[in-house]
Amino acid sequence: MNTNDRWVLPEGIQELLPVQAEPLEKLRREILDLFHTWGYELVMPPFIEYLGSLLTGTGHDLDLQTFKLTDQLTGHMMGLRADMTPQVARIEAHHLKREQPVRLCYLGTVLRTRPDGYGGSRSPLQLGAELYGHGGIESDVEIILLMRDVLAAAGIKDFHLDLGHVGIFRGLAQQAGLTESQEAVLFNALQRKARAEIDEFLEQVAMPADVKTMLASLMELNGSSTVLERARTLLANANDNVLQSLENLQTIATSINKKLPSLPLHFDLAELRGYQYQTGIVFAAYVSGYGQEIVRGGRYDDIGKVFGRARPATGFSADLKTLMALGAERDYQPAGIFSPDPDDSGLQNTIESLRKAGERVICALPGQHGSAKEMGCDRELVEKKGKWEVVKIN
Repeated sequence: MNTNDRWVLPEGIQELLPVQAEPLEKLRREILDLFHTWGYELVMPPFIEYLGSLLTGTGHDLDLQTFKLTDQLTGHMMGLRADMTPQVARIEAHHLKREQPVRLCYLGTVLRTRPDGYGGSRSPLQLGAELYGHGGIESDVEIILLMRDVLAAAGIKDFHLDLGHVGIFRGLAQQAGLTESQEAVLFNALQRKARAEIDEFLEQVAMPADVKTMLASLMELNGSSTVLERARTLLANANDNVLQSLENLQTIATSINKKLPSLPLHFDLAELRGYQYQTGIVFAAYVSGYGQEIVRGGRYDDIGKVFGRARPATGFSADLKTLMALGAERDYQPAGIFSPDPDDSGLQNTIESLRKAGERVICALPGQHGSAKEMGCDRELVEKKGKWEVVKIN
């Protein structure tokens, strides 16, 4: 690297200056406090761990997103986490081993080989909440309500929720008798909304005619709540797994409508984000003017199985930096109190008392440049009749 370019960061890697870092840290604390009020306990998984554990049960996509390196102590492959969800599942299954429902939350940096979308970050500050041990729709709805509160904390109130259910496609693929490789091909085409490829695939693969028609209809089943009514008609000949998944999606949507009547709901039965490990409802939040999801989540009941404990699980995750950028503007106002060099015991005691009360006190250094205002202070400590008082700077 040229010596003149040593300040350049890798593509998709950002650093935050005080004007961004201070407001972001305040939002981080607010959201962690919010999780606490809902009963979600904080966990802090390691930034690096063995690859076999890190990628277990997550599918090929996360493998491609993970930076890998060799442990110099053991020779084993290790990975830098690209998603904290599998780590939290390991903690819940292997360490906690509770019988009651367990609510966990997390917030930390993840590192990815590729950004999500054009101009995206490769080092998101991932936040998330997971609810283990309950398979009913009530836990799915709770997670969505908590997600709504997280967005509100960031100042994002106008968003719409995109809902789907992986059980619908999975059940139809089973009914069609698709092999694992055939299912993967059709899945990839559906994600890209590649109508021509889907039609060509369905033409070439032998399956019952009614199943072929139902798989083709998934591309059209997106839009408002009327989608579910159309789906019940178009998928009437589907197996029980498909019909139960459709009923599950309808019940959850009805509950959300009841609790959040003003929240716009959008349905897309061909949307299969997280298909490799999701087992039920999938959802994402979108805001106008931003082409990517800002929150994603869903149900993934089997993710803890490989760690010895397959309990029901549902949750969501988001990038705190994205929420900060899209939310209400937060001014950086580093107000504080400027103090002379504290060589006086009375002054030192005053400074300590102010800091214990939460005040920001900056002490002058001998020979320094810059005034109190230039150092971000709006007040200063002044001695009056032997006592130190806080005085506003004009």
